[in-house]
Amino acid sequence: MVSNPFILSSTLLLSLPILFLLAPRIFLPSNPVPPIPPADEVHDLSLFNRASSSAVSLSHLSSTRPKLKIAFLFLTNSDLHFSPLWNRFFAKSNKNLYNIYIHADPTVNVSVPGGVFHSNNFITSKRTYRASPTLVSAARRLMATAILDDPANAFFALISQHCIPLHSFKYTYHSLIASSTFDYSSSPTESTTESGIRVKYKSFIEIKSRDKRLWKRYTARGRYAMMPEVPFEKFRGGSQFFVLTRKHALTVIKDRTLWRKFKKPCYRADECYPEEHYFPTLLSMKDPNGCTHYTLTRVNWTGTVNGHPYTYRPFEVSPQLIQQLRQSNNSESYLFARKFTPDCLKLLMKMADSVIFRD
Repeated sequence: MVSNPFILSSTLLLSLPILFLLAPRIFLPSNPVPPIPPADEVHDLSLFNRASSSAVSLSHLSSTRPKLKIAFLFLTNSDLHFSPLWNRFFAKSNKNLYNIYIHADPTVNVSVPGGVFHSNNFITSKRTYRASPTLVSAARRLMATAILDDPANAFFALISQHCIPLHSFKYTYHSLIASSTFDYSSSPTESTTESGIRVKYKSFIEIKSRDKRLWKRYTARGRYAMMPEVPFEKFRGGSQFFVLTRKHALTVIKDRTLWRKFKKPCYRADECYPEEHYFPTLLSMKDPNGCTHYTLTRVNWTGTVNGHPYTYRPFEVSPQLIQQLRQSNNSESYLFARKFTPDCLKLLMKMADSVIFRD
């Protein structure tokens, strides 16, 4: 009996080195991503404030603004391998109907592609990490820059370096700006057009409320970390690639409340994908009826590896694949698709005019 306290104390002392060894793994995030530097946050806040104060909302446009533009927001951490295909996409289009903005990770030496891509298309960029709030920051940075740059930017399409267009620019522009039948989720009254321009617009963003992974994603920062601003029943998921209206792009860059929650570090790196939850959650809470709840970027999640979607390789590229990728139950067609390996470019260029850009 006398020796029991001594044995207990000795055991605790011997356990301390093991506790110190395991503590980082127990209490800290696995594979932690560095927090966003305060200087970056300050810079972004200044940019967002300037964009918000100077912005003109084009959510309910009339025929007095006929030259609406699509802002193509390229988010990349490598060279834009498919830039020749995108150059072909933009080649025969009216230069007054689009703008290009590129956010390139500054730690990577990304070359200027040439053609319609120029050095002045590259915006002030910060380092990005996969499955981290830095991807959200980059997308917000792109939107704010595009809002500041041109008041005619009416749609904001987020594109990855692995994305390809599935139609011509003419088809893409008509579908977003003029067509009253492209979006199956809108009623005829919502799709009313005046002088060839739709009066009301929706954002094409996937918003999912039923997914078996949602609870794990929600608690990745801690069980109550998102409360009270984001209760679980308001938490949403969806593709990180979308096409937002100017109204919703402004909503994104004006937000401070939800951002404070989503930028928190995750304790489950395998379930931390803020770029797939911040935008759907925010817009679902702010304006659910102003969103289609589906994306225009086709992606194949069969055979996913480490959270990455299926990647198409050259032996799979064919006219039949393009036709298959276009098919949608929510709209007349998908407009973009991912992911493709860079060595698919040669085959895609061969069928560009005869298949991809043939409307």
